[in-house]
Amino acid sequence: MAVDAGGPSRRHGRMAFTLRQLQFFVAAAEQGAVSGAARALSISQSSVTEAIQSLEEDLGVILFERKARGLELTHKGSLFLRHASQILGDVSTARMAFREEEGDLKGRLSLGVTSLVAGYVLSDMLSRFRRAFPKVELSAVEDSADYLQHLLIGGELDVAVLLTSSIRDRAALQVESLLVSPYRLWLPIGHRLNAAEAISLDDLAGEQLIALTVDEIEESTRRMMGALSVKPDIAFRTRSVEAVRSLVATGAGVALLPSLVYRPWSLEGDRIEIRDVSGDLPSVQVGLVWRKGAPLSPVARNFIRAAQGAVPER
Repeated sequence: MAVDAGGPSRRHGRMAFTLRQLQFFVAAAEQGAVSGAARALSISQSSVTEAIQSLEEDLGVILFERKARGLELTHKGSLFLRHASQILGDVSTARMAFREEEGDLKGRLSLGVTSLVAGYVLSDMLSRFRRAFPKVELSAVEDSADYLQHLLIGGELDVAVLLTSSIRDRAALQVESLLVSPYRLWLPIGHRLNAAEAISLDDLAGEQLIALTVDEIEESTRRMMGALSVKPDIAFRTRSVEAVRSLVATGAGVALLPSLVYRPWSLEGDRIEIRDVSGDLPSVQVGLVWRKGAPLSPVARNFIRAAQGAVPER
C-alpha cells in the first residue's frame, strides 16, 4: 500500500491514503464517534467523515459500523487500526531518531513490567524504542508491582511500566502517568442491557460476572461489588483476559474491566459489546516509574520519551 504524507495522489489508478487520513481514522476509533475525533483534533466533523470514507474506498472494506451511539470498528477495521497505529508510530519514531543526536545510542536498559501492562501496552513502547535505538541492549522482567518497586528502589531496574495506583512508596519513586483507563461493561451480542438507554451498577444485580484476577483488577472489582445492595454472582474467576473475552462473547456472563484491555472480538471471532456504566466506577492508570533522585541514563531517558509517544490518550 502506498502512503502519502501530503495531499491525495494517484498511484496506478488507486488513491494513496495519507498520514492525515490515518490520524483521523485512529482518532475516530479511539473516541468512538466522529464528533469526538473532531474535537480531539480541532477540525471539522466533515473532514473526519471524508477521511474515513476515502480510506474505506481505497481499502475496499468497511472500517466502522455507524450506530446511533457513534462508531464501532468492524473486524477488518480493528485489524487496520493496528496497521494505522504502526505506520504513525514508525513516522514519529523516524522523526525522533533524526532529531536525537543520540541516534547511535549504546548501553543497557533494565525494564520492569506487570503482567497486565505487558500484554496491552509494552509491545508498542518496545518496538518504537528498538527502531530508534537498535544498539541498546534491553532486558525486561515481568513480576508483581510490589516486587518491581523493590527492584527500582534497590537500583536493579532503570524504569518500570505498571499500574501507578499500586505504587506504595511515592517518596522514593518518580511517577509519570501515561494513560487513564475507565472501567466499562462488556456484554455479549443480544444481551438485555445492550438496548438500555443508560446502565447503572444496580442493573447488574443477578447477572453472572466474569472476574479478572490480575494486578489490582480483582480488588477494584470487589470494592465495586461491595457497594451494591444486590450482588452479581461470580460465575468464573480467571487470570486470562482472553478467557474473559471468550466467556463474555459466548454468553457465559458479563465483565467490568478497564477499557485498556477491551478488544471487540474474541479469539473465536465472536463480537463483544462495551457500554458505559454510571456510578462510582474506578479507573486504572498506567505509568512509568523510576527511582526518585537517581540520575537517568541517556538510555533510560530516551526510553521514557519513546514510551510517552507510543501510548495515545485513552
